[in-house]
Amino acid sequence: MANLPSPAFKVQLRAAFDSLHVGQTFVFRRTFTEGDLALFCGVTGDYNPFHMDDTFAAETWYGQRIVPGLLTASMLTHIGGLIGFLASEMQFEYLAPVYLGNTITCLCTIIEKDADKRRITLTATYSNQDGKEVLRARCAGFPAQVRLAR
Repeated sequence: MANLPSPAFKVQLRAAFDSLHVGQTFVFRRTFTEGDLALFCGVTGDYNPFHMDDTFAAETWYGQRIVPGLLTASMLTHIGGLIGFLASEMQFEYLAPVYLGNTITCLCTIIEKDADKRRITLTATYSNQDGKEVLRARCAGFPAQVRLAR
C-alpha cells in the first residue's frame, strides 16, 4: 500500500514548483579526475577498456581514455539535487568525447512548466573548457524542494 503525501508535503511541492520559471538557468562546472573515473567505474561495474586501459585507448580513434558518457551526463543530477528534482524521463545525445582533466560546464534551462501535472521540462548543454559542446540532454520530472541560494 502506497503512503499518501502529508498536507505539509503537498504545500512544499507547490512552493517548489511555483519558485521555478520557464527560462530559468542553472550552471554546474567540474573537472573530471582519475579519482572520479575510478569511483564511477567501480560503482557501476563499467570496466570498458575505453575508460580503463591506457594501452587499448591509445590505439583507438580517441588516442586516450575517455570519461564514461553517463558520468558526464550525471552532472545534471547535481542541479537536480538543488531543486529536489525527481526525474521521470531523461534523454542524452553524446556529441564529443570527454577526457580526463577536461573541465565541463553543464547549463540547464527550464523550457516548460505543466501546472496540471506539476512537471517541469529542462534542457542541458555540456561544453568543455574550449567551448566545444560535448553532450545535450533533455529531462522532465517533478521539483520537490528548491535549495538554492537566493
